[in-house]
Amino acid sequence: MTTEPSAPDEEERAALRDRISADSLTTRRDYLRIVATVSGGLVVGSTVVAAGVLSRHGDGSAPPLKVADALTPGQAVAFGYPGEDDRALAVKLADGTVVGYSAICTHLACGVLWQQDRGTEGELHCPCHEGVFDVRTGEVTAGPPPRPLPKVIMVEDAQGAVWAIGTARSGESERSGLCRGLRASDPALAGAAGCRADEGAS
Repeated sequence: MTTEPSAPDEEERAALRDRISADSLTTRRDYLRIVATVSGGLVVGSTVVAAGVLSRHGDGSAPPLKVADALTPGQAVAFGYPGEDDRALAVKLADGTVVGYSAICTHLACGVLWQQDRGTEGELHCPCHEGVFDVRTGEVTAGPPPRPLPKVIMVEDAQGAVWAIGTARSGESERSGLCRGLRASDPALAGAAGCRADEGAS
């Protein structure tokens, strides 16, 4: 003979509701704690990157680096400068001008790529959040990056070899970047080059 299970009484129902509520509150509380921690980390990280606290381009005193024996118009080369772990990119424009920039986006430090087929002269593009930089100036033309790309100062020698010779911070002129670097490595040469005492000051 089988007996039907008796329906839970009101006290058992209340206890079951309390257990379910307690589990839900714990789950919700844990979820909110995780979300708050991750969100806080993202806010702090993006603020640090946007403020330029993370040094990406040295103090301008790195020695010259040969990055290519030659570049043809429209061609780009990736290299490490001022240190071998600092991602940089040089591009030879259609008119023969060679430009160089950090290849680290000023938004959240994703990699910046050269895309010759975009825009009138090509574009520097960050695929992470669709940031776009002007290839001639490094200025932001689209997307969320807060600042221009820091420059790597490029020269082409008489044989056509392309050299990185210094850096300029985001928004700093090439001359200021060079003067800052010369003052750090060779103050007499900085004076001979006509660098003012305040030019490129940190």
